[in-house]
Amino acid sequence: MIEASRIRLASYIDGLPFQPDRFQIEALEAIWVGKSVVVTAPTGAGKTLIAEGAVATNLAMGRRSFYTTPIKALSNQKFTDLVATYGKDKVGLLTGDNVINGDAPVVVMTTEVLRNMIYEGSRALSGLGIVILDEVHYLADRHRGSVWEEVIIHLDTSVPIVSLSATIANAQEFTDWVRSRRGPTELVIETDRPVPLTSMYMWRDRHHNGGVDMLPVFGRNGRQNASVSKLMGRSTGRFRRFSTPRRTETVEYLHRDGMLPAIYFVFSRKGCDSAAQQIASSQLALTTADDRKRIRAILERHVAHLSDDDLAVLGFERWRSWLERGVASHHAGLIPAFKEAVEELFVEGLVQVVVATETLALGINMPAKTVVLESLSKFNGETHELLQPSDYTQLTGRAGRRGIDTEGTAVVLYSSYVPFDRVSGIAAAGSNPLRSSFAPSYNMAVNLISRYDSETAHRLLSASFANFSDTHRLDSLVANLEAAKQDLLTYQQAAECEKGDVWSLSSDLSPGSSRAVDSEVLKPGSVLDIGGTISVMLARSWGGTQPTLVLTDASAKKRTVKARNLPAGSLVLGTLTLPNPVKASDVHYRTEIAGQLEAFIPDADPVSVFASAAEGGPESCTDLEDHLRWVERARRTDRDIRRLERRLAKANRNDVAAEFDRLRAVLDAFGYTAGWQLTAKGKQLRRLYNELDLLLSESLVRGYLDDLDASQFAALVSIFTYETRGRDVPQAPAAEFAREPLEAIRVSWNELAEKEKARGLTPTRPPDVGLLDTIYAWASGLELDDIFVSEDFRAGDFVRSTRQLLDLLRQVREGFPAYREVAGSAIDLIDRGIVAVDTGR
Repeated sequence: MIEASRIRLASYIDGLPFQPDRFQIEALEAIWVGKSVVVTAPTGAGKTLIAEGAVATNLAMGRRSFYTTPIKALSNQKFTDLVATYGKDKVGLLTGDNVINGDAPVVVMTTEVLRNMIYEGSRALSGLGIVILDEVHYLADRHRGSVWEEVIIHLDTSVPIVSLSATIANAQEFTDWVRSRRGPTELVIETDRPVPLTSMYMWRDRHHNGGVDMLPVFGRNGRQNASVSKLMGRSTGRFRRFSTPRRTETVEYLHRDGMLPAIYFVFSRKGCDSAAQQIASSQLALTTADDRKRIRAILERHVAHLSDDDLAVLGFERWRSWLERGVASHHAGLIPAFKEAVEELFVEGLVQVVVATETLALGINMPAKTVVLESLSKFNGETHELLQPSDYTQLTGRAGRRGIDTEGTAVVLYSSYVPFDRVSGIAAAGSNPLRSSFAPSYNMAVNLISRYDSETAHRLLSASFANFSDTHRLDSLVANLEAAKQDLLTYQQAAECEKGDVWSLSSDLSPGSSRAVDSEVLKPGSVLDIGGTISVMLARSWGGTQPTLVLTDASAKKRTVKARNLPAGSLVLGTLTLPNPVKASDVHYRTEIAGQLEAFIPDADPVSVFASAAEGGPESCTDLEDHLRWVERARRTDRDIRRLERRLAKANRNDVAAEFDRLRAVLDAFGYTAGWQLTAKGKQLRRLYNELDLLLSESLVRGYLDDLDASQFAALVSIFTYETRGRDVPQAPAAEFAREPLEAIRVSWNELAEKEKARGLTPTRPPDVGLLDTIYAWASGLELDDIFVSEDFRAGDFVRSTRQLLDLLRQVREGFPAYREVAGSAIDLIDRGIVAVDTGR
């Protein structure tokens, strides 16, 4: 079988128009013999070829292939690419929005769709030969990352998986976990970028008439550029010398130096639109008359399905004017038709600057010559935080077009809030560890109970990457604790002194810091032995028992030292008679003293500098400094041991399973489970894949959404899918019909949150009425221009949010028979116009 696989692999490679890279061949070899594979490689290195080889393998064997992606836009793009390769009869698409040829031998889908298939035991899984998990590092996403782990854990182990990712720091740990779940698994790592990347730092300089300058982040030695670091250190005082370049200045600089096309990352939708407008309104000439003609033709093709009224609401004319100037914005708030037009225009070279949010970095094929990062911090929904090294790598991975550019450039703009050393640190690291965000949900709980017995379910939860990593870290803590205890014994033995107790002579500050110097023996002219260096004290400050001493030695150099910093074993060897007056700062005077020092003969009985020194005590030990160093190492190790013990005391090898049991207690309290059995309510909950799944189920079961017509039902269900961005959640909608059911739902939410808090769970977020009135208006038959004012970019958000609502309404229709008719009618009412036709393809 292995030999046959090699023959097929050789045939596949021979059929390619180019020679694959080493890492691609290595991954394909593992796939062709039926192993799972984890591939980490920089953006643009060629991970797609590995996925295509996996698809070709299974087609040749008559088996199905599933290609999963984290976002619908990427699924749409992969679908188009695979159709171009294999034809529309062999490729399908399942994203919730689109269901195209779902029984095809190759199906592209979002990862959630595959997870749902697994839980539902879908017949589509029969004959499945391989699953490709693209952008698998999305597993760390705190909102959706659990889905990737659920797939890896619950997918039949006979189906190998191909996990594709940008560079991650703990690829071996992740691979070890996949191997523990899936069997034989190969890790394939590629670190070289196909197009080298240069990181640059750009700023405005007040001392250069506000001009813009740019230098590399790293020097030739690969370390932080000392020239930039030194220059940035000069920006102090009330009026800072350096500031952030304006957006138009940045693009003008790049245009002048031939560094376009560029992707300019701004981490907010409003910021993207504002930046695009600013750049487009400048005097930059980025397009020709022929370019503008081609731009208009492409735009007309992408928006042909939209009415003039819809286009007016969406601000099409203003948006088109930006594109004709060679500038565009790209973010989740735009309708898919607009985003697709931008992507095509950029690839065609007709748009030179795309201002985008970080979602553009997720696998969409839009390489640029230059990437600009306006800021290294972004809002995570709760607070601003610095980018992780992996974020930097993902975003800058777009810089450098293979076969076109000899290098790509990443430009980081100056910020007074992020020091240059933090910039260089983030850029240099390249990646950070992939950390699990796995957390059980109510839907996951009822699906586990439905599919497995208690022991198996708990074992599967314990097999999560979260628990795998925790167990490894826990084992490492135990090993570190045992090693630290052995070290402590060694240090304690080395610290022992036969002349007495050295532990009382040491402090946590420094040797000698807790003891007073002996003013009777330490005076001008005293000859001191300080750690083996012979010095003469010329003077001392008025410092009580801890003065500052002025010293010189045989080299005639002057130095000062605080008495508290003297080593505990410092000795007074005798006294020299100093010429008067004492001139400590006079080099000729110190030279004369150095001459006397050469002829000095120490006293027979040197004495300690410190007043606490006792005759024959540990202070007189010639090895005292060594003893004290071992004391300090022992004390540090003892503190480390206590810290490790505290961490171990808090550690729990099965936190995920424990949280699952707490969720089960809540489900029991609401009647969804009875022991390890699902009730009728529990079986219905299996079909709800929603953040507020239990609250929605309770609202339906308790009848809070009864007696509503289809438009009202659609509006009420929207409170479970929508979440207001960047402002306070509205407290009450205008629609009168919603008042009574909303009050009942809020009471249920309070009841649920109290039960969750009582069991140590994070309370479910409250429902959000921010879209209710808009959905009611749309479901009631109003048009886009009746709901939004002209050029209101929120209309794009409305389309995206309505598509999410449609997904949930379909789940209600399929899972709750009592609401099948009203949910179906609600779908018909809102799945129309711009919402219905603008599905991404």
